[in-house]
Amino acid sequence: MSGYVLAIDQGTTSSRAIVFDDRFAVRGIGQQEFDQHFPDSGWVEHDAEDLWRTTVETVRAALAAARLSAGDIAAIGITNQRETTVVWDRATGKPIHRAIVWQDRRTAARCAQLKAEGHEPTVTEKTGLLLDPYFSGTKLAWILDTVPGARARAEAGELAFGTVDSWLIWHLTGGARHVTDATNASRTLLYNIREGCWDQDMLRLLAIHEAVLPEVLDCAADFGVTRRDLFGAAIPILGVAGDQQAATVGQACFAPGMLKSTYGTGCFALLNTGTTPVRSTNRLLTTIAYRLDGEVTYALEGAIFVAGAAIQWLRDGLGVIERAEQSAALAAEADPNQAVYLVPAFTGLGAPHWDPDARGALFGLTRATGPRELAQAALESVCFQTADLIDAMHADWSDDAGETVLRVDGGMVANDWLMQRLTDLLAAPVDRPVVLETTALGAAWLAGHKAGVWPDRDGFAAQWRLDRRFEPAMAEDQRAAKLLGWRDAVGRTLSVRG
Repeated sequence: MSGYVLAIDQGTTSSRAIVFDDRFAVRGIGQQEFDQHFPDSGWVEHDAEDLWRTTVETVRAALAAARLSAGDIAAIGITNQRETTVVWDRATGKPIHRAIVWQDRRTAARCAQLKAEGHEPTVTEKTGLLLDPYFSGTKLAWILDTVPGARARAEAGELAFGTVDSWLIWHLTGGARHVTDATNASRTLLYNIREGCWDQDMLRLLAIHEAVLPEVLDCAADFGVTRRDLFGAAIPILGVAGDQQAATVGQACFAPGMLKSTYGTGCFALLNTGTTPVRSTNRLLTTIAYRLDGEVTYALEGAIFVAGAAIQWLRDGLGVIERAEQSAALAAEADPNQAVYLVPAFTGLGAPHWDPDARGALFGLTRATGPRELAQAALESVCFQTADLIDAMHADWSDDAGETVLRVDGGMVANDWLMQRLTDLLAAPVDRPVVLETTALGAAWLAGHKAGVWPDRDGFAAQWRLDRRFEPAMAEDQRAAKLLGWRDAVGRTLSVRG
């Protein structure tokens, strides 16, 4: 059987498809951006049909770029933007509302109400999550409550809910499969991560009928086969994981204590904690890293809502730069005597604060502040937020012994200035791999291994290759002063201050 595997990477701003060969090298890529919709303050939506259309077109483009046909592909792996919520009509396959994106904050009041009623400890115990509009459950409830007749139709079995993986699989298989994997299920507020099932108490709390939910499978499993008419031959779908869990797999973080952080629109750090879920006392998430052969591996996760989006804001919002790559050169020329801090709470703050009502702010501005200092502040905000997450992880997981090495991936990690500042502010090494397409690679490995054409975990991990290790070089007093200034700035930004 061919060793070629195709990964579908359906993200927040674009859909991509990548063909890997049996040496994990990229043979062809297709990518398309799609429209973002902002119908109200704090609301973010996608047209789910755009996600489907661009997925099909990018798969065809990737096959063409690789000079391969569908018959040459052993399997498809899917990775997706998590928490984004789609509800569609089972008869027509049409969505009943635009997809509500993970960044969307419209259910903040509902989450606050549930929290005030004392439900959050139970939610955290069962799901590993917090009551925040980030997650899918309250988004789903909002759609069912808002679209006329939707709740009754859902209870009658006429509607289907899914995160983006489920939406794509439904259409790829011609409506034959309504399925998801354990990692995506674990981000819905509806899935019991300890018992491995949809939780009846959570369904009652949000008034969700189980008839609307997909079947939950392992990350490497039989998710169905694609319609022959889409790509010219039927291709089995054998791997699925949410984007951050797929990156964890792609970085070969299979051992407890291994840590990765992905830098894209947002930033997400995951620490492998093994087969026992670790409950955070520092407002991190307990989540499923992956489920293979029925065995769950857990992780502690910290979510940062704005990372690369801060650089996009400099470019598109302020016009400070024309291209994202210019930020590094500007930051390198910043005045070292200015202490400018950007708290990029454009859609609230994620871990460890979880403040949906916080809003972005700049501190330390003077008449001498200019584009260089703004670029540095934007890039440093990513590093400071990562430091907050890793400090919380160290506090939560006592088994973390020895030196922490952070494996990084995502579009931002090509920025050497950013990586050096990250290692300086963490006071820990940062490893950048040769293959930066780790999210897609993780999905591809799940599918390729299930198909029997790619190696097992140990064999895959042995192929991980280091591009560059960044080592700390900043003086400790300078690091401490920077972190103190950051924490003061964040404290001034929070909507409720302790």
